[in-house]
This record gives sequence, structure tokens and C-alpha cells, in this order.
Amino acid sequence: MRQLRYREALREAMLEEMERDERVFLMGEEVGHYQGAYKVSEGLLDKFGERRVIDTPIAEAGFAGVGIGAAMAGLRPIIEFMTWNFSFVAFDQIISNAAKIHQMSAGALQVPIVFRGPNGAARQVASQHSHAVAPFYTNVPGLSVCQPSTPRDAKGLLKTAIRSNNPVVFLEGETLYGVKGEVPDEGVEELIPLGVSRVARTGVDCTIVTWGRPYYVAMAAAEKLAADGIECEVIDPRTLRPLDMGPIIESVTKTNRCVVVHEHWPYGGPGAEIVDQVQRQAFDYLDAPVERVTGLDVPMPYALNLENEVLPTEERVIDAVKRVTYAK
Repeated sequence: MRQLRYREALREAMLEEMERDERVFLMGEEVGHYQGAYKVSEGLLDKFGERRVIDTPIAEAGFAGVGIGAAMAGLRPIIEFMTWNFSFVAFDQIISNAAKIHQMSAGALQVPIVFRGPNGAARQVASQHSHAVAPFYTNVPGLSVCQPSTPRDAKGLLKTAIRSNNPVVFLEGETLYGVKGEVPDEGVEELIPLGVSRVARTGVDCTIVTWGRPYYVAMAAAEKLAADGIECEVIDPRTLRPLDMGPIIESVTKTNRCVVVHEHWPYGGPGAEIVDQVQRQAFDYLDAPVERVTGLDVPMPYALNLENEVLPTEERVIDAVKRVTYAK
């Protein structure tokens, strides 16, 4: 294993898949000459040229549609949105076309395309640029939705997503690009399948389910709780659609308690889906109601102190775990 930053792991995944398959190309805002808004695509233009690393105008509906058409014609596009907030401009292309062409063509057409880019709050980019978009896209049959937390998962899932014959929404944490983590050595290929959860930390007192940026908040909270004698098991779904509930249910039947931690708003979405499935599949094992620690139900404020109030914190996770374990 070696240490790579999250952005470097994503870049390696695209580089390796573009070398492996000449049908793969990257298209989006500033992916080429600027080397990527977050430098994820740095060096790819020099290696593959403008035919396969394509800078676009600020016209998300246009280049998303071009990518979908290219996928239907047999290519394998990677479409980068400068931020997932801007994907709303291309919502009709993603929802009405990418997600439905296979079904509407009775299986005659496939759409092997990956839509990727930074997701969620950054630092002081205010309400129009801080959306955590998982609830929107996980609601749509025909789309797979990945939200990797670690560099290793980011690389392995992206490689799998690029090889998928169906459209994949790939959500990257906007504040995770500089995070370092273990990634397999060069020459060692690791494909992480879609729809397989990961046990990130073992424990016996409470199950915490979390993904994306809040994964690090939950892991830090679990370490602090351990000092108080409360051992939490942390499950990272990695893929939110399809959602692998097996390890989550298995964990809850052991710990008898569950806290779900996520960044997006509390109303609806994969967090609520997990709560519903836990309380239906593991009701007899629960010793307390399932709790959620979420982004607050408000548009994101600009002020940093207020932004910190809105996002999940270690303190809120610790309080939730202590409530379900009756430690307070």
C-alpha cells in the first residue's frame, strides 16, 4: 500500500481506464488546459490530447447531453461537473435521458457514462454552492450513485463505474480532495464493486452508518466514545444506490442500536431510507429508536460559524450515540 491524496486516487483511476480503453474520454469545465478546477485531471490533457480531454463551455445541459449521446453511440464518457450544484442545469438530461434510455429502448441501448465532480459544502460558498445532492439522484431508478469517503474507495469505485454499462452518479467530497489514505501499489488493480458496504471500524455498543465527508466526523467521534467505554461499529455504504443493507443489518443485530450520520438535509434521501430499512428488518433487535445526525434543514449560510452549526459535528454524533446507549 502507498499513501495518495483523494484527488490523486481519482486521477489514477481515470488515467488507468483511459489507457486501458480508448473509448473512455473526459469532458467538462476546465478539465483540460486548467488541469481541473480541483486539479483532479492534472496531466491528462498532455497525455491524451484534446480529442479525449475536452474543455467545454459553461453549458452543463449541453455537454451532459453530448456525453449521453456519445455513450449511446458506444463510447464511455466521464462527464465532470465543476460542482454538483451545477448539475441541476443538466437535471433533465440526467433524469429523463441517461437514467431511462435503456428501459425505454427495451434494452437495445445502453448508456455507459459517469457523471462526477465535487459534492456538498466547501468553506463559505453559501447556499447555492453547498448542496449535498445524494437525495435527488438516489431517488431515480436507472442511476447508480457512489459517494466514496476514502482515497482507496474513490479509486476502486471510479474504475468500476467507468466500466459499468449503466449511468453512474459519482459524488466526490469537495473538502476531501486533499485527504490522504492508503491505495494499492502501482500495478495492483483493485476494482471495488458497486453496492457493497464496508465495515470501517468494529464495535459492539452502537452502529454508526455514514459516508462522504461526515465519515471522518463519525470516525473521530467513535474514537472519543471509545475513551468513555462505548465501542461503535462504523459502516460506510460507499454506494448509496444500489444500497447494501446486509452489513448494516448484521451490525445492528449485534449492537442493538443505530445512528445514521450524513451531510444532506434530513427530509428524505438515503439516510431516511436506511432508517426505514433498519427499523423494518431489525426491529426486534433494537433497544432504542434509530437516530440521525444530519445537515440542518436550512439553506447553507455563508458565515463560517453558522456553516459549522449546520454541518454534522463530533459533538452531535457523540450526543446521539449516548442517547441511544442511554449513557446520558
